[in-house]
Amino acid sequence: MDTVTLIRSALRNVFKAADDELEAGLRAVLTSGDDYASGAKPQIDWDDAAAREALIDSRAKDAFACLVYLDGRTLGAGVADAARLLATVVGQDLEEGDDGRFRIARRVAADRVISTVDPQARHGHKTSARGFDGYKGHAAIDPDSEIITDTVVTPGNAGDASVAEDLIDDLLHDPATTEPATTEPATTEPATTEPATTEPATTEPATTEPVDTEDAGDDTHDEPAQPAVYGDAAYGTGKFLSRLHDAGIEAKCKTQPPVAAGGMFSKDHFYIELGEGIVTCPAGEVAEIHWAGHGGGMAYFAPHCATCPLAPECTKASGGRTITISAYEQILTEARHQQTDPDWVADYRGTRPKVERKLGHLMRRKHGGRRARVRGTTKVDADFNLLAAATNMARLAVLGLRSTITGGWTAAT
Repeated sequence: MDTVTLIRSALRNVFKAADDELEAGLRAVLTSGDDYASGAKPQIDWDDAAAREALIDSRAKDAFACLVYLDGRTLGAGVADAARLLATVVGQDLEEGDDGRFRIARRVAADRVISTVDPQARHGHKTSARGFDGYKGHAAIDPDSEIITDTVVTPGNAGDASVAEDLIDDLLHDPATTEPATTEPATTEPATTEPATTEPATTEPATTEPVDTEDAGDDTHDEPAQPAVYGDAAYGTGKFLSRLHDAGIEAKCKTQPPVAAGGMFSKDHFYIELGEGIVTCPAGEVAEIHWAGHGGGMAYFAPHCATCPLAPECTKASGGRTITISAYEQILTEARHQQTDPDWVADYRGTRPKVERKLGHLMRRKHGGRRARVRGTTKVDADFNLLAAATNMARLAVLGLRSTITGGWTAAT
């Protein structure tokens, strides 16, 4: 919804939730002449900038007048929720000028509500040039069996790594991870389920392989394999890699290399000595790291950049080059170094197609896949779980799952 439609729809919701007496009081403070009875846009000359500005200002003032009228009153749950949504809508899109007129702000709110019909839906982006509206469906799989082990649905603007721990909570909290591993836990980047069709994002599962031990004639048993989690660069954040390390899980998530605009020196051209608390630039100049309370810090090269012959290749900033040190700098550096190993690359690439195929299974029908059939995170999440369960049933049939004489289950070899 655009701003005008959002405001008018949110006002209608308030009127619908209010009883007759409260609604009469609310309508008495309206000054625009709009009765808000219809969802159709007001009839104005939309090519006339002045008319558009007057429309936005008048509807915004109606909204604020209603909020002022409701302020301090004891409201029922329905009216309170509708008023809260109205306040969110006018607060996220509008700003008041020096002349007292409300205009659409030249910014986009970080968590912008895009619909009063489905207020939990959000703008999402598959790439910087491709967006969608609605939700993200995240899935984790076991690459050996290609069984989906977990799903999570989030608003479309949620980062993939924000739910990574939820997808692998069986590895993080299940004591079974200390037993000999025979399957491959997985975490995947989200497929998308949304009101507007979009394509699934890339996914990568995790693999765990049993470790063979030689039989020396004693009671030695196979040592448990270390679980591993695969993920693309969306999961290669310092926080998630640190969480995997602390849990004893091998992190096989891509980590983006440092980049710099215009082909200038990137961060990996600087030598960072965390133990010494210093950073050395490509010209050999040294800057001290100024540590912050969150564990990271900054290194400032401004005193050296003014006379440095390499400055044109390093920065265009008038204040000189600065290097940001992450609280997870050490683990990110180690991850980037590990990913240069050809064996690591081959292992990663060998697992990826399995997950792409599984996402294809989830997306091949509209039911709960590319398009959400319901509204709200809870309902979309339940629908996506149902889709994953149906996909798992189809996979179990392919695996030849059948009951045994003893009452258990087995798959074909």
